Amino acid sequence: MKIKSIKVWSADLVNTKPYTIAFKTVDEVLNAFVEITLENGVTGIGAANPSEYVTGENFEQCEQALQEKNIQFLLGRDINEIHQLTYEVWLKLPKNPAARAAIDIALYDTFTKYLKVPLVKYLGQKIHSLPTSNTIGIKNVEETLKEAAEYGERGFTVLKVKLGIDLEEDIERMVKLREKFGRKFVIRIDANQGYTTTQTIEFYNRTKGLDIELIEQPLPAKAIEESKKLPEEIRKILAADESLLSPQHAFELVKPPLAAGIFNIKLMKCGGISQALKIADMGYLAGVDLFWGCNDESIVSITAALHTAFACANTKYIDLDGSLDLAKDEVKGGFILKDGMMYCSDKPGLGVERI
Repeated sequence: MKIKSIKVWSADLVNTKPYTIAFKTVDEVLNAFVEITLENGVTGIGAANPSEYVTGENFEQCEQALQEKNIQFLLGRDINEIHQLTYEVWLKLPKNPAARAAIDIALYDTFTKYLKVPLVKYLGQKIHSLPTSNTIGIKNVEETLKEAAEYGERGFTVLKVKLGIDLEEDIERMVKLREKFGRKFVIRIDANQGYTTTQTIEFYNRTKGLDIELIEQPLPAKAIEESKKLPEEIRKILAADESLLSPQHAFELVKPPLAAGIFNIKLMKCGGISQALKIADMGYLAGVDLFWGCNDESIVSITAALHTAFACANTKYIDLDGSLDLAKDEVKGGFILKDGMMYCSDKPGLGVERI
């Protein structure tokens, strides 16, 4: 079945709860969308939200990469050649992972809708549900406790707390969270490259009794060799994020000694489902657990990440809250969220529909 048309557009989905992380404050949520239509009328959709600080791709560059001249090679192609098509997208847009992700997701959604099966079933479902963490940005202690209480009231049991600016305040926030809520929440932290090696070790030692589940990207992205020198007990709970942009980076991270015991995979970093699966396989072979993350994204790409995550046996964590605080979206449907637990629907493809 051939691809008849491709439509591209952009929208600001608006963040209702602007937040701060170690390197920026987020309020605007620009997403680019790709819709593919087959000759028989079946349509699939993909979405992109680049992170310039992490990958070097800004939103304008993402939009330019999705111009007609760059994607028209897909017109008239057979959707049954999906693996060849995603390979060609990877070749043509090497510097635009989010743009690639939008096309890649749209191809997978279209293909599995054409087959009339959920994407996760096509990929091979290994997992049926997991709790997603909900993210608390860099705030003072009082604001952190207040937001944690709000998430608890909404049924969430896992928090990911952004740190990385002030080590003493970071530790105080962890201590106060445990004092106030006990073990009500699983706590993960993300320092967004904000720590030195010494600070990472100090944070670990001073919070060891607080049962912090994992520490995400405390060191600069390029400090892979420094990460490999950290004590093994720290590396086991270390999640590589900004240092993991591609299968090639995964290869460097798993060279002995392991730089991190956890891979944080984001479709917007690596370029979509096809590349994410390669990273996941490399992690599986090296005994690395998977932690699936996101930017501030449409339901489209969040659902794509969930389906991909649930098709990987070594998936242990998900942080797929990127659409929960958006004021609007371009689609409805997608993932199912109940009391902080995420599930895939049994609808074909991603199970999303244009509004």
